[in-house]
Amino acid sequence: MLAVFLRLESHLTRLALLIAVVMLAISVTLSFYQVLTRFVFNAPSTWSEVASRTAMIWCVFMAAAATFRGGYMMAVEVIYKLVPTRFMKLLEIVIVVCCLLVLGVLIHYGIQMTMRVSSQTMSGMNISMSWAYAAIPMGSCFAIVAAVARLLAQLSDREQVGPENSETLPEAELPQEGDLPKGGSQP
Repeated sequence: MLAVFLRLESHLTRLALLIAVVMLAISVTLSFYQVLTRFVFNAPSTWSEVASRTAMIWCVFMAAAATFRGGYMMAVEVIYKLVPTRFMKLLEIVIVVCCLLVLGVLIHYGIQMTMRVSSQTMSGMNISMSWAYAAIPMGSCFAIVAAVARLLAQLSDREQVGPENSETLPEAELPQEGDLPKGGSQP
């Protein structure tokens, strides 16, 4: 069951990251178009700035799933270094619970805001403002799945506890003065 959930989460996180990359490309392209129309042609586009901003909002919220999955948003490297190894899983549980609380608040109020602005349109476009606000609950849902999957993978010892690609080492693994490098000779 856990393997199925982790596989599903992997596909969802990849989808969220793909959407984030596409939205980033759209945002950059529209920003370039806005600069061209404003400064080169002296006829600023009325819709491209709003569309670029909306694409960037979607980019950030959809990319959050990948950052939660890798542990990058919640990694406070100093805390991982100070906490003894036997308490690392407990630390991860506390971090995920805090993240789930914040993400739950984002979903709750994001849905409320999305519904509240549904009758408004974006300036320069005839598109509902709710499309921009929908990024908040949507990205938060993807991030919850990723954060829970990360915790479950760590608790089941499928993944290392702590942030991925961490530059900090637990105290027991820190090189001591006088230790020889792996080559066996002093530099």
